[in-house]
Amino acid sequence: MFDEVAAKYDIMNTLLTGGLVHVWRSNTRDAVGARRGLTVLDLACGTGSSTNDYAKAGADVIGCDISEGMITRGKVHYPHLTLIQGDATDLPFGDGTFDIVTISYGLRNVQNTEKALSEMFRVTKPGGKVVIAEFSKPATKFFRNFYRYFMATVMPYMVRRISSDPEAYAYLFESILDWHGQKKLAELMQDAGWRGVEYKNLCDGIVAIHRGIRPKA
Repeated sequence: MFDEVAAKYDIMNTLLTGGLVHVWRSNTRDAVGARRGLTVLDLACGTGSSTNDYAKAGADVIGCDISEGMITRGKVHYPHLTLIQGDATDLPFGDGTFDIVTISYGLRNVQNTEKALSEMFRVTKPGGKVVIAEFSKPATKFFRNFYRYFMATVMPYMVRRISSDPEAYAYLFESILDWHGQKKLAELMQDAGWRGVEYKNLCDGIVAIHRGIRPKA
């Protein structure tokens, strides 16, 4: 599915979020805090735009995505980056490889969330951190109801008008509405071994950024 939408994935994200995706990415970059001397794994990297941001900040970064189409397109746009195809539930890296592991808007599409969180924990160095940016649940009841209506009616209409593959985006919208709330994801992170877990809501919880630390001992 992601192979089929790779060509217009970035521009569609901008259009469908009214440009808010760039605000969310800025908040995620701040939470990641990539800088020279740090090793970063950018999971669900798509075409590599976020990976490129971390590289520009000076970090030694690897982008990883399960979609061959996304990785192929990313290598065209960012030939200087290390982009590899890989499964978040079976990462091709050794234990304790990275200072920071981050994933943006991809965890909900992994079939086994718990396994992915455990794999992210495994490849993070003791004392390292995880940053997860993902769609979540609006915090207020009124906005939750409005948001569900918008996602069920307005968003599909927009996709039919501007996308050549509306079925793929219909799945993505369903996955957003069915995804865990903020507290549940925090619990799953705790169960996987992460500590100091906290989250920050963006746009009343349309998106939430979760963070956690792998204990040193």
